Amino acid sequence: MIEIINLCKSFDGHVVLDNLNLTINSGETTVIIGRSGCGKSVLLKHIIGIMKPDSGQVIVDGKDVTVMDKKELNALRMKFGMLFQGAALFDSLTVLENVAFGMIEHMNSTRSEIQHRVKECLALVGLKGIEDKKPAELSGGMRKRVGLARAIALRPQIILYDEPTTGVDPIMGDAINDLIVELHNHLKVTSIAVTHDMTSAYKIANRIAMLYNGKIITVGKPEEVKNTKDPIVRQFVTGAGKGPITEGIDFEHLI
Repeated sequence: MIEIINLCKSFDGHVVLDNLNLTINSGETTVIIGRSGCGKSVLLKHIIGIMKPDSGQVIVDGKDVTVMDKKELNALRMKFGMLFQGAALFDSLTVLENVAFGMIEHMNSTRSEIQHRVKECLALVGLKGIEDKKPAELSGGMRKRVGLARAIALRPQIILYDEPTTGVDPIMGDAINDLIVELHNHLKVTSIAVTHDMTSAYKIANRIAMLYNGKIITVGKPEEVKNTKDPIVRQFVTGAGKGPITEGIDFEHLI
């Protein structure tokens, strides 16, 4: 479904993606793990064509995203649904209007058809009867689920999740993980999630890839990653304070 080939991106001389290579298999959930600020979200933005690389290719369904013009990118993005880190709901709109936003923009549907689809999507994420509420009236977990309902409203082939469990408590985080798995099984979509939450990664992934120093340094099934002998990957997945990953850790001030 997606092939990333020798992708490079730098900001002000700081290399974020360094000849990165990764294949996303159709129908699978691939979770990209790595430390905060390592470039996971930057990678997602390249996949959907929001950012242009310095060099390299992103092949989606046989077409190179990096050379597409605006019209081609708009058509490509219809294949994608995205759950943003903070849900990214419009505060001034109702839940119904938030979920329907993409449908109003991109589909020639009647008001009745849109309302039916919104209710259908809200039911899929476990929310019924909240169409008239505003985001401010919802809990963090409910906002995440409304964001997910919006992501699936246009029946995408690929769903992107940017830190899906960030900002919610562990119980709600586990409920969101369950929901991601249920939606994947129900909708038969290709999914890509970026996270540093290993509980989430192990639960939702078919394959896990780790991004470190601009490159994918390992790809494997959850059990393979959990039992890895690679010292860098092992330090990250176990959360060990000491090991080969030392950037940004001030040991003197941890005591």
